[in-house]
Amino acid sequence: MFDTILVVCRGNICRSPVAAAMLADGLPTHRVASAGLSACVGEGVDLTARQLIEAEGIDVGRHSARQLDSQLLAEADLVLVMSSQQRRDIAKQWPEALGKTLRLGHWLENGCGVDIPDPYRQDPTVFRRVHELIKQAAHTWIDKL
Repeated sequence: MFDTILVVCRGNICRSPVAAAMLADGLPTHRVASAGLSACVGEGVDLTARQLIEAEGIDVGRHSARQLDSQLLAEADLVLVMSSQQRRDIAKQWPEALGKTLRLGHWLENGCGVDIPDPYRQDPTVFRRVHELIKQAAHTWIDKL
């Protein structure tokens, strides 16, 4: 049903590539990709985020940030964003994608859901906290899918 998953954040260098890598690792029969609403096109994963994910044995060295577009959204069966605001941003520009767009943290907090904050240019402590939130959210989606 949800064979193709697209994970979206702002710059596509911290949260979405890490979440996509976790989902791909846990859902090997699915196609998982990531993109950014304001992507740092061509950039790799932020160094701190990369160190955290690679410490878990998941390689993100080939990631290259890319801009979200209508084709990526059309190809996805499920779009996972980091915040309610990002969901609204997608709905405003691509209303046809709203029905398949949910927050990555949708299942957290007993199903109330949470936004995943942006750790970009913040202290490594913030990156670790965000990494743990992404891991919880990704594993919950893996269990549901």
